[in-house]
Amino acid sequence: MWQKLMWVGIWLAFMGAPIGDLLDGNHTAVPTALGWAGLAGFVTVYLALVLRHTARPLATGTVYGLLGFLAALAVTLSLTLGGAWLVLFVYVSVSCGATLPLALATWAILGTTAGMTVIGTHLAHVADVLPGLAIPALLGGFAMTGVRHLIRTSVELREARATVAQLAANEERLRMARDLHDLLGHSLSLITLKSELAGRMLPGQPEQAAQQVADIERVSRQALVDVRAAVTGYRRVTLPAELAGARTVLNAAGIQADVPTEAPEGLPAAEEEVLAWVLREAATNVVRHSGARHCTVTLAELQTLDGRFLELRVQDDGPGRTGGGAPVAGNGLTGVAERLEKVAGVLETEARRKGFTLIARIPLIPDPPGTPLVSGS
Repeated sequence: MWQKLMWVGIWLAFMGAPIGDLLDGNHTAVPTALGWAGLAGFVTVYLALVLRHTARPLATGTVYGLLGFLAALAVTLSLTLGGAWLVLFVYVSVSCGATLPLALATWAILGTTAGMTVIGTHLAHVADVLPGLAIPALLGGFAMTGVRHLIRTSVELREARATVAQLAANEERLRMARDLHDLLGHSLSLITLKSELAGRMLPGQPEQAAQQVADIERVSRQALVDVRAAVTGYRRVTLPAELAGARTVLNAAGIQADVPTEAPEGLPAAEEEVLAWVLREAATNVVRHSGARHCTVTLAELQTLDGRFLELRVQDDGPGRTGGGAPVAGNGLTGVAERLEKVAGVLETEARRKGFTLIARIPLIPDPPGTPLVSGS
């Protein structure tokens, strides 16, 4: 609200001319009083129209009526009180740019500027009107149309992003439904048929019915295995997703995040999942405990005497944690260290007076010649 008020109110700087005209005593008491009243009414309607319409659009008839009131007041005050009041046409132009559709606003701005110029030539020298008032009226009006277009584009972009996210979620649900149908459709149909067959065999063929029941058990167990495998695949965390999640959660917490946009390619699933869990825990700790203003995440391949390693480093500049060395039990790092041990990885922490660094390294299996690991740092 305050930002909008500042943007709209900045044009009030042009009110110095009519205010100065009233304060200089160029008019008698009655015209001066009417001038103050007209000026107050003009500014009130101008602010109410622009601020209210940009927040929640007014009815078309109301907008036209208020614009007509502003234009009539600008003409009346200019003709009765002098050339200093021509500046009111600048506000009429700005109001047209802020409230009217683009095509109509263009003609309204040009018409307002032309009307001001015609009236101004009868009250002042044309050389004073054109550069001092006509140009600000044109620039102010068209600047407001540009701002409206920018705001409308930003709103449409946010709506488009929300729509894309919703469509992606719907597509994921449909994909999972298709996968479950493919996994369970045949198995459940087979179980149903064998159950009916076993039911018919029970009175006179108990041994064959028992065989059907055994088949039902085998099929159902396999279906359960397939469902568990599918759900595990859906639930598995991935490094690209956690990089995007870390960037989002850090930015949401007001922490400037320097996070890679891509993850290394060719990582085995187990190693990738472990690094994803490490990154999730590290980002959570930065948000909850660090009090940092900046956090940097890097992924880099290291070549040492012990072999090739992929190093994940999460470094913040916060004063919120002290102490270093081994992970502290109970803060989530112990579980991360245990996950790393399963893939022969190591976890290190470095605490300084200002800042905390978490380092995770996992060994890389040598690749065939010509297939280097692509680093996402």
